[in-house]
Amino acid sequence: MKETKNIVTMNGQSITLVGNQITVGSKSEKFNVLDDKLNIVDSSKFDKKIKVIASVPSLDTPICELEIKRFNDEAAALSKDVIIIFISMDLPFAQARFNKVNSIKKVKTYSDHKDIDFGLKYGVLIKEHRLLARAIFIIDKEQTVQYVEYVDDITHAPNYDAALSKLRAMV
Repeated sequence: MKETKNIVTMNGQSITLVGNQITVGSKSEKFNVLDDKLNIVDSSKFDKKIKVIASVPSLDTPICELEIKRFNDEAAALSKDVIIIFISMDLPFAQARFNKVNSIKKVKTYSDHKDIDFGLKYGVLIKEHRLLARAIFIIDKEQTVQYVEYVDDITHAPNYDAALSKLRAMV
């Protein structure tokens, strides 16, 4: 499997991403993740939607918590043609608890902890920590990647304005 260094850091220290980086204009990769009841969810389930997919290290960290809350708030004003998905290595039970405690209702959360299928296919698996790097992918209804941001340091927030601007232009 391909390994890439010097794209993303963690607190300024270079980390290794495993998998192929996704680029704008490419076809999205199909993947499987787990929902909060341990059911396998095939990403083709969302093919008829515009997808915002955010990968994060863990929902239980301050930046990730702010990110999911921001997108949950933004989702209320978006078209029903849009689905916002957060994927982390958190266990499904922890994700369900997080969603309940934080009233996350508009954003879907899925776990990649079992097979790391998403992490490898989207090039966000952090080799050193078996976590996912912070990244945002926006994919249109034809499964073409329209926006990609691999956040330069996983302890930083993504560029919300750029991602939301691209998304609004697509709807």
